[in-house]
Amino acid sequence: MIVYDDLTQFQTLRNAVVTSGTFDGVHIGHQKILERISQIARKNNGESVILTFWPHPRLVLYPNQADLKLLSTFEEKAELLEAQGIDHLVKIAFTPEFAQLSSQQFIEQILIDRIGTKRLVIGYDHRFGRNREGSFEHLKRNSERYGFVLEEIPRQDIENIGVSSTKVREALTDGDVQKANSFLGRHYSIKGQVVDGDKIGREMGFPTANLAINEKHKLIPADGIYAVKVQVGDKPYQGMLYIGNRPTLEKSEKVIEVNIFDFNEEIYGEHLKVDFVTQIRNDSKFETIDELKAQLEKDKIDALNYLS
Repeated sequence: MIVYDDLTQFQTLRNAVVTSGTFDGVHIGHQKILERISQIARKNNGESVILTFWPHPRLVLYPNQADLKLLSTFEEKAELLEAQGIDHLVKIAFTPEFAQLSSQQFIEQILIDRIGTKRLVIGYDHRFGRNREGSFEHLKRNSERYGFVLEEIPRQDIENIGVSSTKVREALTDGDVQKANSFLGRHYSIKGQVVDGDKIGREMGFPTANLAINEKHKLIPADGIYAVKVQVGDKPYQGMLYIGNRPTLEKSEKVIEVNIFDFNEEIYGEHLKVDFVTQIRNDSKFETIDELKAQLEKDKIDALNYLS
């Protein structure tokens, strides 16, 4: 897959099969659309093109909602789209100026002049352009004049899947990563850099890698203990991960720390990928360190049972 950081980098294609959207999380609803454009491209000797917007439009249109959390960074989204077999990914900078582009301007200047769209696939009830004025009905009335074939993913197909990025976010915010994973068709994951911690876990026999998440809008699941899969370099491991402010230790700063099973290496500065399998329990305060340590022993047994 070729990734274009700007529209100006894209060279008009002879037979472009196109769809557009934010595709946050690339969940199974999105995958339905992606499968369809790949299928059409193969059948018609064309190339599949995704137009996606970054930053997320809501962060630009509603700056007072800057606390919006996203399921995927742009890099993660690109990896997921590539895994779906997409040929071209075009990042469109979503700015206040771009938000004023009318649906007619979007069609003519981007879909036709820049991309060379020959087939356009959109999801049911997809809207585009200034004030979301563009619609399937408008495209259908004018597709012959525009010179491309139009297809809409049927309402029934979308509603049967019953998945949205909002539903995935809600499940993760509740700590229900199993539900989120079923919506995504894979494990929800985060990536972080290993930073120095206070090494209290090591003293209890549970050394942890403290993770710093650089993308401020990346959604972190609810506080608690999780069974996880951890990728260190190109090697997979099992582990359990904690999210919370460590009430037993009377700390206030929220941390993300992972205990990697059967692992004893110095990895400060390295970047880890963590896949969430299930939540083991909510965060709790214990009266003593010994009680906490005993609970962690039980948590590890539970985590191994889930992971096996």
